Amino acid sequence: MPSLKIDSKIETSTCSSKPLKTSTTYSTRTRCGSELDYVEQTSWILFLKYLADLEKDRETAALLTGKSYTKLLDNEYQWAVWATPKLDDGRIDHNAMTGDDLVDFVNEKLFPYLKKFKTSAESPDTIEYKIGEIFSELKNRIQSGYNLREVINLIDQLRFRTHAEKHEMSHLYESKIQNMGNAGRNGGEYYTPRPLIRTIVKVVNPEIGETIYDGAVGSAGFLCEAFTHLTSTSSAKGNGLSTKDTETLQKKTFFGKEKKSLAYIIGTMNMIFHGIEAPNIIHTNTLAENLSDIQEKDRYNVVLANPPFGGKERAEVQQNFPVKTGETASLFLQHFIKILKAGGRAGVVIKNTFLSNTDNASVAIRKELLSNCNLHTVLDLPGGVFSGAGVKTVVLFFEKGSATKKTWFYQLNLDRNLGKGNPLNESDLAEFVELQKSFAESENSWSLEISKIDQTTFDLSAKNPNTPEEAPLRTPKVILEEMKALDKESEIILNSILSLI
Repeated sequence: MPSLKIDSKIETSTCSSKPLKTSTTYSTRTRCGSELDYVEQTSWILFLKYLADLEKDRETAALLTGKSYTKLLDNEYQWAVWATPKLDDGRIDHNAMTGDDLVDFVNEKLFPYLKKFKTSAESPDTIEYKIGEIFSELKNRIQSGYNLREVINLIDQLRFRTHAEKHEMSHLYESKIQNMGNAGRNGGEYYTPRPLIRTIVKVVNPEIGETIYDGAVGSAGFLCEAFTHLTSTSSAKGNGLSTKDTETLQKKTFFGKEKKSLAYIIGTMNMIFHGIEAPNIIHTNTLAENLSDIQEKDRYNVVLANPPFGGKERAEVQQNFPVKTGETASLFLQHFIKILKAGGRAGVVIKNTFLSNTDNASVAIRKELLSNCNLHTVLDLPGGVFSGAGVKTVVLFFEKGSATKKTWFYQLNLDRNLGKGNPLNESDLAEFVELQKSFAESENSWSLEISKIDQTTFDLSAKNPNTPEEAPLRTPKVILEEMKALDKESEIILNSILSLI
């Protein structure tokens, strides 16, 4: 794909330590320590090119309907004016800003101008507001204006006009986020394996008209996959999306919260590249919200999430929850249960130790989950699903509004070890998806009657009763007798050979 070839050139340009000569001195290019740095430093340039193409599409649509169109950006800040002024033959004007002039314009004029959109936008659900949000959070760290010019010229070759081009760009961006997840530095908070997300979305099966929420949005993988699921499901039915459906998906369906600045920006960008122009993602600490303040109007039909686990929350944050614990994931689970509407559905990734931990908080949260929700399915995942995380996880599927009577477990047993070079794929999960429809028993699946578990600990860990029993180990005496018999057999064969010599 053309853009993928360009992508490799961009990476070389932005992630080099080669000294470049500027107009006044020698400086070193900003070096990308990982994919995380690379994505951060190309996101804002990609966004401005996307915005330029969006403006062209809006202007064309207005002309076709006989309406006038007012551009989002003032003329001086249009991509075609400051970034890539063109000659009549289509080539970039050699008088275009470069070197120190370009860096000074970006840092001192462009970024301050774009930041102001956050305060001047009509509402947070507009692309104008998102422009202000993005440029309030990101900084240009590409120090060489010559390097920046090179990157701009390459990105100018990308197109965001057709559906196919936008799909290709979203795929490219996703691949970079995946590499971030594999690159360490807490990369798992940015990337949940997409085969797992797609499987969770299939099982929860959101529908157009429902609200979908992720309170630990990260790179927005769950929301992007849910959007793809809803659009593809509609197309598969032969209906396509009506104008009303499109507006519903754009403004009234997807909601998220994210605490960390870079993750917030990457999640926003990822949703924009997938086709959601003004994502309803809020930059905030989800756990700072007191659960008692959540009202019916704040609740959602569907929760899809992989909250961070292993973190420790401060005492003041714990005060927002009825069950107080420092474990981040346990607080998120309480939040998700509370924020679901009655009848709402959820698919949540959590450490497998949640099923059996004996501390008071874990026991209390399990009791709440089983009492207020129908925990109908638990997917037990092998180690290695999350690259570099070093923990085993499960996926909890539940519906709010009725107590759990029976839980269906599926243990994913693979004939290979998972890792960076051998990741989880959708075919690995195909049997789970099929059997889950009817909660069928198999060698890898079984059901657990909740009335039969310990009602004081609510321990949900269970040994698979359908696993074939292994042959018992032989005793030392049996092994020695077998060795003795083999020695006698060998002696007879050797004697036969000697008699022939």
